[in-house]
Amino acid sequence: MASFGVDTRPAAAASGGGGGAGTGEGALSFLSRGLREDLRLIRARAGELETFLNAPVPEPELFARLRRAYSSSASSARTRLDLSAIGKAFEAESWRGARGGLPPRWGRWEEEAEEWEPVRMVKARLRELERRTQQGQSPSDMLHKVKLSLKSMSFAPEESEDVPPLDLGELFAYFLKQSVPLFDQLGIKRDVCNKLVESLCSKRKDHHSYNFLSASEPSSLRNDNVGDELDLRIASVLQSTGHHYEGGFWSDGQKSDISDKRHVAIVTTASLPWMTGTAVNPLFRAAYLAKSSKQNVTLVVPWLCKSDQELVYPNSMTFNSPEEQENYMRNWLEERVGFKTDFKISFYPGKFQKERRSIIPAGDTSQFIPSKEADIAILEEPEHLNWYHHGKRWTDKFNHVVGVVHTNYLEYIKREKNGAIQAFFVKHINNLVARAYCHKILRLSGATQDLPKSMICNVHGVNPKFLEVGERIAAERESGQQSFSKGAYFLGKMVWAKGYRELIDLFTKQKSDLEGFKLDIYGNGEDSHEVQSAARKLNLNLNFHKGRDHADDSLHGYKVFINPSISDVLCTATAEALAMGKFVICADHPSNDFFRSFPNCLTYKTSEDFVARVKEAMTRDPQPLTAEQRYNLSWEAATQRFMEHSELKKVLSSSNSDCSSSSSATEREGSAGRMIRKSASVPNMSEVVDGGLAFAHYCFTGNELLRLSTGAVPGTRDYSKQHSLDLHILPPQVNNPIYGW
Repeated sequence: MASFGVDTRPAAAASGGGGGAGTGEGALSFLSRGLREDLRLIRARAGELETFLNAPVPEPELFARLRRAYSSSASSARTRLDLSAIGKAFEAESWRGARGGLPPRWGRWEEEAEEWEPVRMVKARLRELERRTQQGQSPSDMLHKVKLSLKSMSFAPEESEDVPPLDLGELFAYFLKQSVPLFDQLGIKRDVCNKLVESLCSKRKDHHSYNFLSASEPSSLRNDNVGDELDLRIASVLQSTGHHYEGGFWSDGQKSDISDKRHVAIVTTASLPWMTGTAVNPLFRAAYLAKSSKQNVTLVVPWLCKSDQELVYPNSMTFNSPEEQENYMRNWLEERVGFKTDFKISFYPGKFQKERRSIIPAGDTSQFIPSKEADIAILEEPEHLNWYHHGKRWTDKFNHVVGVVHTNYLEYIKREKNGAIQAFFVKHINNLVARAYCHKILRLSGATQDLPKSMICNVHGVNPKFLEVGERIAAERESGQQSFSKGAYFLGKMVWAKGYRELIDLFTKQKSDLEGFKLDIYGNGEDSHEVQSAARKLNLNLNFHKGRDHADDSLHGYKVFINPSISDVLCTATAEALAMGKFVICADHPSNDFFRSFPNCLTYKTSEDFVARVKEAMTRDPQPLTAEQRYNLSWEAATQRFMEHSELKKVLSSSNSDCSSSSSATEREGSAGRMIRKSASVPNMSEVVDGGLAFAHYCFTGNELLRLSTGAVPGTRDYSKQHSLDLHILPPQVNNPIYGW
């Protein structure tokens, strides 16, 4: 604490006798000496002055002495405090003391004071103090004003005002708000949590201390959302304490450095020649993302051993090496896109699961992407890829991870034995892996499961060959030629879940109304024998043919494509039929929402509507596609939509390696309108929960017994010896050594 001029002279000398000139000179000498000493100490330790001003300390001794020496007594008004000499002393060029000595020149001291703002403010406050004294204010009032005036000389920034501490209600509300991811896994609805948070915050908002945004702030700075206000409240309190949050508990922070050219890895669950959506669409996506040459692209596909290839690929086609399969894939693709593709194809070990009719990754898929290229990952079917993923967390290794949901797994599972129970568990597992392993998820249509961090957007296009067929047919029609010489057809893999059950039911219910109408069906599959037997038993007008490529010349002459499936997410065959200029008759279902804008798409809700749409399509010609409609179906448009909605365009143009920009939003705080970076101030419970879920999933998938109990293929935690030979990688015993081996 600074010394405020404590006088060490004897009491008699200090009092000075009466009120004569000698007394005034002695008082001024005393005051100037004390002020010089005080100001010197204040300059050296200015922070202690603020501590004094904020502390409830007694009246400074300097002013107590002045009041005792110069204040008039209660019974006599003969003496009045005259501070005019004080003001003159500050303004005088030089002066002499009571004892005749020559003190230092005041002008030199004043010259120094001009270099320091507090000295000037002290002089101004003293002049104000003298003026108020002459107006008859009591000494106690004057001293109170002095203290308030000096307190206004705070050396701390204006925005560092006291922030009221959090109360129990706010802490509980914030805990509920940040625990929503955990409640999602437990099946608790978000509306319940939101109402509780709103109720707790509404009680606190009645208090002045909760309104940390000043009433004078523009309305644009205020956020009516209670959750955002609570985030800002927590951030302001933590920032006032100097706390800085560095990140989640499970984040290792070891991500790849960003070079001049970014790397994009597209990881999918199938590959050609298996003609399935997750084999074809990621292949086109890789080609069109690499076409811009703004980023390096790697397509990562599963490699199957020969025994599995014979089960999966058509016509018992097999490959002796990954290079042979890569050549097949590139030739097939370049024949359709019409340009030379410039992207890398890499393989990871996979095994075919007969029961689920799908390929399951074997081992840690992420390890087959070099760390120097681990920048951006696109996971085609993220839930499928991560059901049994036992390895590095994708969001830890990659700067930005996007998931693309292709398949409505819940719809397929419900059709199986004990499907309702299985669907319940699969739903929560899908939630877990989507939340733990992705930054952003794109769902092709509303037919898919509503996953965390997801939005609906069709990011698929059609093979350019189908658009060329549509343009050719439109040109033939303009020249007066008959383009469509055949009626209606359906094309799809012959399994019940692909719409064959619905198709047979429609033809059975409306058999009399559809008399004379024949439908050609093209497809191969595991249920082909059962489907054909059921149609023959009911004597339906369904003609079955072997499956063939939709671009086959024999299919161009059909005018109507019928697709009754409600298990698809976004049927590629439907988009291809529209691109060729055909009518499409499909169910009024969320999976077909994207196609509704096309005039040749006819939807139905009931079996009666189906009959009406069939008769309508058979009696008139489809409309030619406009240039805008053709573009919307193309892969150029699909790639543009993908870049925007996956935030990939923003990530690729950013130089910041922390691509999780959704978690680093900034908000305004305080009357000064400062910006608070919430991610740097507030520990995000969502990140903590996501990390905890990822860790729990890692522990679960590491146990072979638990894996097998949930339907995993035996031995898929690590790849096999045959995989190591085919892919020229380390043997499994070396890659994952067992002690004692």
